[in-house]
Amino acid sequence: MGHSYSILVFLFVSLLCLAPPSAAQQVKTSYTQFAFHLLLPDGVTGAESLAFDANNQGPYTGVSDGRVLKWGGSTVGWSTFAHHENYRKIPMCTTPVAPSEETESMCGRPLGLAFYRKTGDLYIADAYKGLMRVGPRGGEAEVLATEADGIPFNFVNGIDVDQATGDVYFTDSSTTYPRRFNSEIIMNADATARLLKYDMQTKRVTVLKAGLPYANGVAVSHDGKYIVVAHTVPCQAFRYWLKGSKAGQYELFADLPGYPDNIRRDANGGYWVALNQEKVRLDATSPPVKHLVGVRLTGEGVEVEELTAAKGVTLSEVTETGSKLWLGSVELDYVGLVA
Repeated sequence: MGHSYSILVFLFVSLLCLAPPSAAQQVKTSYTQFAFHLLLPDGVTGAESLAFDANNQGPYTGVSDGRVLKWGGSTVGWSTFAHHENYRKIPMCTTPVAPSEETESMCGRPLGLAFYRKTGDLYIADAYKGLMRVGPRGGEAEVLATEADGIPFNFVNGIDVDQATGDVYFTDSSTTYPRRFNSEIIMNADATARLLKYDMQTKRVTVLKAGLPYANGVAVSHDGKYIVVAHTVPCQAFRYWLKGSKAGQYELFADLPGYPDNIRRDANGGYWVALNQEKVRLDATSPPVKHLVGVRLTGEGVEVEELTAAKGVTLSEVTETGSKLWLGSVELDYVGLVA
């Protein structure tokens, strides 16, 4: 998602995402306060999204100066894996002289990342440059699409690849406001987001659903029958059916206990959802005891686990690899690892 709410914006959003009272549910609580930190290179923040290639190497992550970095282990550290063509052409991208918020429209801001394991290609949702792709060896990313139905992309955000077909699903979070002014999406109740599909065979982008409120992360279901879409506001996840009798329908999948960012498949047939902030409950009489930064949902959208962190920490992604959880935050200068 790539942002930090101001106090004013957060109070406004809280009213939009008030959680009604409900019976307490028993869910597992996991603590991330002692996660191991992989520090990013000096001068950049990021880790909006994390991805691992077919050889389980990585993580790969996009950072604030427009690059996608690859973690090569403690000996190698971080290295540049991919970038938009402007990164090499514009001096202020390689040698920052201004805050990234002022240069990202020129240098690019890679948000969602997803590999197509069959080819090794990495698909990149760049907030400003559009849908991009780079081969297994990295380098300069190719821009695949910058518009759909004649309407330019304005805030390309979440992304996932159907490993069975190679089709790419992604979101354009607003056709009105770019990433830099994402708080305006919330304050003005903007509902111009779109769910999009890049067809591997035809190389064309189609709009699956338009007129959405702040569509963010996306995940293709484990069986490929639907896509789960996280809506930052109104703190919910929906699913768009691709196959079966419900094909084309868009229905509520889960009410979430906070403002979601990316959503990823877990190893148990469910999903991890990263949260930027908790909801405020209607029946709350005191601040929340624990700071939620993520939840695990079953394949039917039922919450079964929650992640907590120290106050001030926000997550944009939770990715599971083997027995490890990798935590990404667009606002911090490190990637977290929970063994």
